[in-house]
Amino acid sequence: MNFENAKEALNFAIEREKEAVSFYHDLQEKAKFTAHKQMLKELEDMENGHIEILQSILSKGVEDIEEKKVKDLKISDYIVKPGEEKVSSYQDILIIAMKREEHSKKLYEDIAGGVSDAKLKTVFLRLSSEEAEHKLKFEKLYDEMILKEN
Repeated sequence: MNFENAKEALNFAIEREKEAVSFYHDLQEKAKFTAHKQMLKELEDMENGHIEILQSILSKGVEDIEEKKVKDLKISDYIVKPGEEKVSSYQDILIIAMKREEHSKKLYEDIAGGVSDAKLKTVFLRLSSEEAEHKLKFEKLYDEMILKEN
């Protein structure tokens, strides 16, 4: 994934984060339990935080940011994502969320590979790590709530 300039890459990332905010907001409507809705609201807020970071970089430039290493349980590698229109259980919510975060992580890695500015590359790798943390959160919940029940 190559971009003509940093602004194009940042705007692309902002649009993807806006989609994520909308996704988690809509998923809250499908969740049946308050605890599930709260978890999805937290993720919506985190994605809004990513938008703020990216918009700040657009207006102020890149600050020094360090990439984080995040553990990967790889649970989402081995499960099939249900159709989003058929979400009916907590398990469905977790699977969809894991898959979405997995794709977001990969997207930011791809964007990082397509920018030449070293600091901006680090920003996108950091955002990839943030998405990996979200994925890990869902994988842990899936492991605790779904796999241990079976």
